[in-house]
Amino acid sequence: MDIMLFHSAYGLRPAVLAAAERLRAAGHRVWTPDLFDGRVISSVEEGRAYKDEVGVDELLKRAIAAAAPHSDRGLVYAGFSLGAAVAQNLALGDEKARGLLLLHGTSDIAEHAHAEDLPVQLHVADPDPFEPHDWLTAWYLRMGRAGADVEVHRYPGAGHLYTDPDLPDHDEEAADRTWRAALGFLQTLEEAADPA
Repeated sequence: MDIMLFHSAYGLRPAVLAAAERLRAAGHRVWTPDLFDGRVISSVEEGRAYKDEVGVDELLKRAIAAAAPHSDRGLVYAGFSLGAAVAQNLALGDEKARGLLLLHGTSDIAEHAHAEDLPVQLHVADPDPFEPHDWLTAWYLRMGRAGADVEVHRYPGAGHLYTDPDLPDHDEEAADRTWRAALGFLQTLEEAADPA
């Protein structure tokens, strides 16, 4: 599969590049655009402030520009936290999208959103201060109304960005389970794209 993988509000950290290598080792082509122009952030607060400084619209423009040269083949959009929100926005706007892999984050869904049969897999801590239960329930229902085929994996006791080994949130067991499920999801998408 061709995967566009977006970083979190921490920027293009080593964990994002390591995740891309993990996906490449499984046979996928992966791009990791740097939406922060080389800036790596040291705290959630600093990351949110920088996101606000750049602006969500500008980040989406950068993401669209990064994806555009590859989108004709049909992309799987993926991302971590803020990057998951970016990935969701792009996938819902791309009728050729093959799938959506969300790690630690979601985004609001427009009433007119259309995602007929789009395979979606979400991995999220439980509880997650940035993805509360009420929000996730509403998000799940809206994605279903848009036509997406949604699968949610929750990880009790894990921190928000639990797949990043260099952050205090890291949970090795939850991260291992996430990557096993994510690789299985991508394999299913690949088999559906090439049923021979």
